[in-house]
Amino acid sequence: MKQKHIIDTFKGLTGPVVLCLIFAFHRQESITAWVYLALHGTYGILWILKSQIFGDKQWEQPVTLIRGGMLVSGLSLYWISPLVITYYGVQAHPIQIAVAVAMFGFGVFFHFASDLQKHISLKLQPGLITTGLFSRTRNPNYFGELLIYTSFALLPIQGFSWWVGFLPAVAFASIIAVEWIPNILRKERSLSRYPEFAAYKKRSALLIPFLF
Repeated sequence: MKQKHIIDTFKGLTGPVVLCLIFAFHRQESITAWVYLALHGTYGILWILKSQIFGDKQWEQPVTLIRGGMLVSGLSLYWISPLVITYYGVQAHPIQIAVAVAMFGFGVFFHFASDLQKHISLKLQPGLITTGLFSRTRNPNYFGELLIYTSFALLPIQGFSWWVGFLPAVAFASIIAVEWIPNILRKERSLSRYPEFAAYKKRSALLIPFLF
């Protein structure tokens, strides 16, 4: 079994899981719950399409028992947001919803467009990619995912119980610390073998573009 098989399975199950939570906790009239389903459910489908058409090679690696357990545990944390929304009946403010939808849209653009650019660029000319979406940040795909998952974590935040509302954000932060940061640093070490990397590093951000 490859790592992508576990990841793709969880991504594909997100929509049905959220839909089951909506009906299990009788939240059929909740705009917040349906918006969340539309956002995260759509992202799951898009991920599977990307995996089939221009998937990332790192997820093609065979999965070990320990790695499989880590993937299952980490991916399960992404379902905390819809659980909080449906269980507690969270009704996000309209501005909250608008910001989340906008962040999701920008996130999808950066994530999938940069992955497609990388896929095509490496096929045509293997080497360091420094143009297009990679001109401002060395990790535009992770920046896109940051926007996407922040939009998911934004919807459950409510004042009625701060620790419950921020629980999805804490879970997301733990995933960043355990999975994202090591991957990004590993990629930095790999790219450093290119002679032009030093100059590229000076003119690009590690993650968030346009910050400076």
